[in-house]
Amino acid sequence: MLCILALIFCATSIFRTTSHQTEYSYADIRALFEEKKVDKVLVDDDTLTLTLKEPLNGAQVVTYSLYNFDLFYNDFNDLVVQQWKDGIISDYEYPDSPSPAWMGNILTWVVVLAVMALLWYFLFLRRAQGGGGPSATQFGKVKARTLAETGRTVTFADVAGADEEKEELAEVVDFLRQPAQYTQLGARIPKGILLVGPPGTGKTLLARAVAGEAGCQYLSISGSDFVELYVGVGASRVRDLFEQAKKNAPAIVFIDEIDAVGRQRGTGLGGGHDEREQTLNQLLVEMDGFASNEGVIVLAATNRADILDPALLRPGRFDRQIYVGLPDIKGREEILRVHARNKPLAEDVDLHTVAQATVGFTGADLENLLNEAALLSAREKRPFIRMDVLHEAMLKVIAGPEKKSRVVPLHARKLTAYHEAGHAVVIHELKTQDPVHQITIIPRGPAGGLTISLPEEDRMYQSRQELQERICTCLGGRVAEELVLGDISTGASNDLQTATSIARSMVMKYGMSDRLGAISYDSDQEVFIGRSMSQARAYSEEVAGLIDEEIKAILDTAYARCREILSQNMDALERTAQYLLEFETMSAEDFQLVFQPPEVLERRKAEERVQRTRQAEEKAAEQARLQAAREAEMARRLQEADEAAQSKEDETPPPPQNPDPF
Repeated sequence: MLCILALIFCATSIFRTTSHQTEYSYADIRALFEEKKVDKVLVDDDTLTLTLKEPLNGAQVVTYSLYNFDLFYNDFNDLVVQQWKDGIISDYEYPDSPSPAWMGNILTWVVVLAVMALLWYFLFLRRAQGGGGPSATQFGKVKARTLAETGRTVTFADVAGADEEKEELAEVVDFLRQPAQYTQLGARIPKGILLVGPPGTGKTLLARAVAGEAGCQYLSISGSDFVELYVGVGASRVRDLFEQAKKNAPAIVFIDEIDAVGRQRGTGLGGGHDEREQTLNQLLVEMDGFASNEGVIVLAATNRADILDPALLRPGRFDRQIYVGLPDIKGREEILRVHARNKPLAEDVDLHTVAQATVGFTGADLENLLNEAALLSAREKRPFIRMDVLHEAMLKVIAGPEKKSRVVPLHARKLTAYHEAGHAVVIHELKTQDPVHQITIIPRGPAGGLTISLPEEDRMYQSRQELQERICTCLGGRVAEELVLGDISTGASNDLQTATSIARSMVMKYGMSDRLGAISYDSDQEVFIGRSMSQARAYSEEVAGLIDEEIKAILDTAYARCREILSQNMDALERTAQYLLEFETMSAEDFQLVFQPPEVLERRKAEERVQRTRQAEEKAAEQARLQAAREAEMARRLQEADEAAQSKEDETPPPPQNPDPF
């Protein structure tokens, strides 16, 4: 504001300075009066106009900008009056009410102050009243969203695959609706409920469903909304949030991603004055302090409950922890039915089969699966979502879209074919592994090829044999490259990382090493500043050496077994690779024919060639039909344009004929 004021003052000074620059000086004006050359005098505001008896420098009229009329009046008035009496000056005229010099200065500063006041009003006061962005008076106010602002009202009918979780939360809804039957037994409403689970399992959806069922005030906010640059703002927002909830009790406060503000204290570098810790302390006090929060329930969601502060998790603050895990096959089918309500499905779609093939999918994954299937159907201009489209959408969600346009050299295609064939053959020979669903050498995402196995049932645990054979399947591609091509490539880097990670978990986490025994050397704690930096390793250097030896032994054993399997099934490996080189993609049914007599697979390959030829012909015919339709449409438009031009020419009257000159 000071800069603006200085600029206005400089502009005023420059204007005033430039406005007084004239051709004549004040001494020249005095000389004209003393030499009796002036006939008429006119003063208009600060402009002096003199009409001369004789032209001066070719001009009959002389103008001069006065600095101050009062100064001119005091200096020249007696001379002007005397010359008028003597008949030298024929006429003179002054302003009716001459304004003092100081009045103009005051008016200038009044205008400047008025402009400053308007700027202050629009830039600051209107923001403070809620007319703009955040202001200094609004930093401590929380911007919680109500149920109406969060979008469509959600009820428990919109939540599927979480029956036990809904039952736990339905009790809270019933308490809010009719608390008498609980209070007469001495029960109190839970102060806090923490929803814990992997990302995408529906924690936020459950919280919205509770609000929709209860029909009470609902305030939603993210944990990161409390954290600000300025010290004390987070604590102020916590106080403001609970004040709003108390005014509208009974109310539900939902804090999403509470780990952003509820991490363990003493693990940062800021000490007790850290802004996040102050915010957490205020949250602890509001949830269970001297002040009562009757009628206010706090719902919170996080996928990292292990890093939350113990004081936040104790009863009295969060009385319940509800784990929202991955849905089972029944839950997945129910979730698919919920998200398929407004989507037209073809008659061949079996959601139970889709649920069987989507083990490990979260609710968000299943919603995305159906959405991708709808997008693919719209891209192909189909009125319904078919089963094969759902299958393609599932592969797209798992591994990304196919990159058929990528140019792959012949040697790279050959290496990829044998690599994926090695994975598939090893999986087929290991009975604990999930069956092969599809093999492809078409790149998807960052992968040059894929061997996809889909589980037939949900698994809660894995045995040591399953983990060992899982390592074998990871090494199948590397071993196939070595046996067939006599060389190895970087294509197995991700497989090696996965195999090493499984072996390390077997030794350090699951206690599956005979030499080290049933001891866990792994820590599930998150690595972050303040805890991991000061945490020492829980085992000696000798044990570390044994761990490395055991991991290597597990990998070496799996590698040797994998080599043995592929050496005994070289014919199946070769037939699978050749099929992939010719057709690029191999289904589970075709892969099973690899282990049948050779003529069975050859007959299937012949059928595949005929089918692909027919599909290519149908595609070419469709493209030709579309091209002919486009050409016919273009010809029709040209014909219409010609007819319109012709009709315009017919409507134009003929030009008049020239008369006969003879």
